[in-house]
Amino acid sequence: MSGFCRGRGFAIPLLLTLGVAAPLQAGLVPVRVSVLPDGGYYRFTYAIVLPSDALLRPGDYFTIYDFDGFVPGSDQVGGTPYASYWSFSSSGTGPTPPGVLPMDDPRIPNLTWTYHGPVLGAAQTGLGNFWALSIYPDTKESWFTARTGTVGGYNDHNITPTTVPTPKAPPPPPPVPEPAAWVLAALGLPLLGFWRRHP
Repeated sequence: MSGFCRGRGFAIPLLLTLGVAAPLQAGLVPVRVSVLPDGGYYRFTYAIVLPSDALLRPGDYFTIYDFDGFVPGSDQVGGTPYASYWSFSSSGTGPTPPGVLPMDDPRIPNLTWTYHGPVLGAAQTGLGNFWALSIYPDTKESWFTARTGTVGGYNDHNITPTTVPTPKAPPPPPPVPEPAAWVLAALGLPLLGFWRRHP
């Protein structure tokens, strides 16, 4: 019996450490990303959801990092009655909520939408589609962070992967011939010259 209790006493902190025993809270999340051609550019659309354990308050925001090829002025919000409550900004770094550490290349613009409407929450809420245009159709994985609140009154700062545009990767360079190939080529050239002079 005492051995069972010791084992159980060890397992409970382990489960808590792994996050199995308690559900995790999360703020805004991008549940779907689509890429479509749009007037010579490519529209990246992010469908954003506010989970049931989160609150959206004035001043809360989310940031999409390293959105390469951003077309200035192409940001939009649609599919929601709350569209007019969002403002947009773009910068080389951040804004990033405290406690999360996304990779952030200052040479590539980040996209940030900030909320200015009434407090929303207590039920899973689709906040609509947020989009911007890029000159690039190709994609890579980057980061999405958000600052929101929780129904318990705490601030929530979350981070999750998302999809962003990127320039098409250049083709790999041709392989460098090995030294043996150079030796064979050097031996073959005089023979080729001899054959050309004496058909």
